Amino acid sequence: MSSAPKFGLRIALWYATLFVAGSIAIVLLTYYLTAMSLEQRDRQILDSKLGEYTAAYARGGIDGLADTVRAEQRTAPERLFVRVVSRRSEALVLSNTDGWNPSTLETAQLRLPDGTLVQVGKSSDARDDLLARFRAVLGIVTLTMVVIALSGGWLATQSAAYPIRRLTQAVRRIIRTGRTDQRVPVAGTPGSNDALDELTTLFNAMLDKIEGLVAAMRGALDNVSHDLRTPLTRLRGTAEMALAAPPDIERYREALADCVEEADRVLVMLNTLMDISEAESGAMQLQREPVRLAEVVDRAVDLYREVAEAKGVSLHVSRPPASAASPASSAASGASRTPPEDVVVDGDRTRLEQVAANLIDNAVKYTPAGGRVDVHVRRDGDRAVLEVRDTGAGITPDEVSRIWDRLFRGDTSRAERGLGLGLSLVKAIVEAHGGTVGVTSEPGRGSTFTVLLPLG
Repeated sequence: MSSAPKFGLRIALWYATLFVAGSIAIVLLTYYLTAMSLEQRDRQILDSKLGEYTAAYARGGIDGLADTVRAEQRTAPERLFVRVVSRRSEALVLSNTDGWNPSTLETAQLRLPDGTLVQVGKSSDARDDLLARFRAVLGIVTLTMVVIALSGGWLATQSAAYPIRRLTQAVRRIIRTGRTDQRVPVAGTPGSNDALDELTTLFNAMLDKIEGLVAAMRGALDNVSHDLRTPLTRLRGTAEMALAAPPDIERYREALADCVEEADRVLVMLNTLMDISEAESGAMQLQREPVRLAEVVDRAVDLYREVAEAKGVSLHVSRPPASAASPASSAASGASRTPPEDVVVDGDRTRLEQVAANLIDNAVKYTPAGGRVDVHVRRDGDRAVLEVRDTGAGITPDEVSRIWDRLFRGDTSRAERGLGLGLSLVKAIVEAHGGTVGVTSEPGRGSTFTVLLPLG
């Protein structure tokens, strides 16, 4: 027997057990209340008759009481036992005792002021017979409820377990075929808060994520194999040329230097790819601490300032001065007036410096001489904002959505030396910090990259 039927049987048995236990409790309570009600009714009849007979004795004496008893014995639907005993224990009135069972006789009695004892009795045989029939009916009802509970529990669990079985079958099918493009249909309506539908939706979302990661991995492997072919071919060619040429120490030195340079390029590519994969999978170890974003930007700008000057690109850090507004006016004008020194995020300083350095490197690299690169830090509500704006070649609309892909290099970037991994690394690190990164660009007029990070 598979696990699914066992699970369904266990649920059905639990359901039936709880249902039957509740039903038995209700049946026992019903029986108890019915028995108590019938017993109370008999007691009320005895008390009522005792009152009537006492009143008849008070009105007509013993003869009046005897006449009343004889009249009721002839006309009453239920025969009662009546006995009147004098103070000297003489039986003054006594009903016919034939057919009476002393063990089932219930009595009520009253002693009058003159010492006379009046007793009234009633047999419980009729009540016992009624309760016996009632018990038989309740037994049949209980057995019926057990059958209904087992059947209903089994049907209910089969219906409830169907989405689980369907999900299990889908997992087995995907594992067997290796096809991550298959999805499990959601049984409920969109927006329903059914737990199984939510589980199915999450499972499909997980498959989407896995499929995307597998596709990205395949694309990255294809790109890596393509991009590694060039440096490896160059390495092999350099080594072969050095070996084929006449022995020359200086030529060997140059060949080895070229090989080291190409090997370093390959190592940088592989290390960057590993960083991106770790960040995207959540395995990147972030050394979080309060980080002033302005300090991160200053270090990156200082790193690229000489490069920008050598290329003829103007590199500026745009920030409102700390004294740009009084406290009152700053509160009135909003969070965007906050000095950049106060923009603090909870993050990994080294990784955030990589983000700023890659964005500034791209901006300087693709901005022609005479152009301008502006770096701006500010706070917008509960988020820190880092903007890098350039007046470079811009990005075509077709390439905007692809620039974050690993090893992607657009038409305008092929002339520049690079790996095509910088923006992929930026996106992975920013998202690992719980932030987002986006770009707006106009071909021929430049691009603006915007990083949003939660404040620390």
